[in-house]
Amino acid sequence: MSPSTKVDVESVKSALVETLGLEDRADSISADTRLFGSLPELDSMAVLELIVVLEDRFGIVVDGDDVSAETFESVASLTEFVKGRAEASG
Repeated sequence: MSPSTKVDVESVKSALVETLGLEDRADSISADTRLFGSLPELDSMAVLELIVVLEDRFGIVVDGDDVSAETFESVASLTEFVKGRAEASG
């Protein structure tokens, strides 16, 4: 995908599923799905991997200060964060 990829819940979910290897549970992941602290696969190393994927896929830059429990609270909160970054850089 290119940095011009549309930012929506499905595209962020896709990045999350691919990065964390959650293909077997993808159908159960929705906008309301809790992330940090709820998905055992999302440890500190996985957060870094996910950030790199999101930066590449959506053409955004994530600062260290942006990585917070609020940003990674749910698929919806992560989507809103990515959307905001994409709009700011676009």
